[in-house]
Amino acid sequence: MGHGIDTSSIATTRERLDAVGTADVAATLQALATPSRLYILARLQEGPCSVSDLATAVDMEPSACSHQLRLLRNLGLVAGERQGRSIIYALHDNHVAELLDQALHHVEHLRLGVRDTADDGTARAVPE
Repeated sequence: MGHGIDTSSIATTRERLDAVGTADVAATLQALATPSRLYILARLQEGPCSVSDLATAVDMEPSACSHQLRLLRNLGLVAGERQGRSIIYALHDNHVAELLDQALHHVEHLRLGVRDTADDGTARAVPE
């Protein structure tokens, strides 16, 4: 996963965490640790949505949904754009969708008892 640059000269993850700040990464992961926020992000992965439509889609009160969106926006996970009297929310960028997909992929592998074993992503059963 890169930003269109050669990663062979980039520092290790541990070194990059020191440079970025572990607290920032932890805050992002903590935001993903709440089921209601995961539902919101998963719905926004399907496309932009207003608060009222989003609240209905994830079965939340609009005020509760707005509160969660404010937190997600402050962490840079969602972005809002005013359209008339409404704000339309969307995922900040594709990194957020990738985080969701990777977390879900990991949990599915745990449930199935498989583990990626090669750089190509092939999986094998994990002995119990």
